[in-house]
Amino acid sequence: MEFRLLGPLEVMHDRQLCTPHAPKVKKVLALLLLRANQVVSLDTLIEELWGDQSPQTAITTTQTYIYHLRRSLTRAVGPDKAEEIVRTAAPGYVLSVADHAVDIKQFDTLIARAKVSAAAQDFRAAAQSAKDALALWRGTPLAGVDCGNVLRGYLVNLEERHIEALELRVSAEMRLGNYREMIADLRSLVTVHPLNEWFHGQLIVALDKAGRRSEALHAYQNVRELLRRELGLEPSAELWHLHQEILAADSRARSSHRRLPVPPRGVVGRASAPVH
Repeated sequence: MEFRLLGPLEVMHDRQLCTPHAPKVKKVLALLLLRANQVVSLDTLIEELWGDQSPQTAITTTQTYIYHLRRSLTRAVGPDKAEEIVRTAAPGYVLSVADHAVDIKQFDTLIARAKVSAAAQDFRAAAQSAKDALALWRGTPLAGVDCGNVLRGYLVNLEERHIEALELRVSAEMRLGNYREMIADLRSLVTVHPLNEWFHGQLIVALDKAGRRSEALHAYQNVRELLRRELGLEPSAELWHLHQEILAADSRARSSHRRLPVPPRGVVGRASAPVH
């Protein structure tokens, strides 16, 4: 049985979808999966289901949702296995599942591997592990689940981890010198994350390193105008220094070009040299 959180909530068994349909049951399943192999208290489940407006029957109603969750899993794996997956454990419940069966656990494993590779200067392996981790994302996490207070907190955390993975992959690819190859991805990233100055900085670097200096300078002006318009801020010191470095390099190149010696009149090249 496989559980997928990084996109619409899905439960797969033998390549068949067996995801619960009831909204409250899906919320319970999502929370148990995000805390897989850890006890989730009844109080936490009740907070997710009703917030501060829980009914007097909250405990028994939550127990009913657990029953329906087990019954949904029973249809796929049988009653005994379903009881093993969702166990009662004071002061609540625990969903027992192998890490490789939950996409968020796979994601965390791959990102940890990417970090180890990057620390060892093996940027090719780091880039591949980060790419494999990002491939697990099928869209907005828990799409289709009516998330309450608790799940919304997890969603914020997941988004931060997603951005960290994106930064890890970009950093590794840039260390490999894949500037041209990363330009399209970086343009997409600054569109999706317009206020992330790090992504803008990497786009500027990639364009500059790819020999597209005018586009790099234009990219800086774009982010500068965006930050002024949206936040009333100037670009960070890092972006400003990056911009200055590109301008300085451009100035040096122009100066060097102006100082090139003018060939003597009548001397065009080797073929025009006098023949003795």
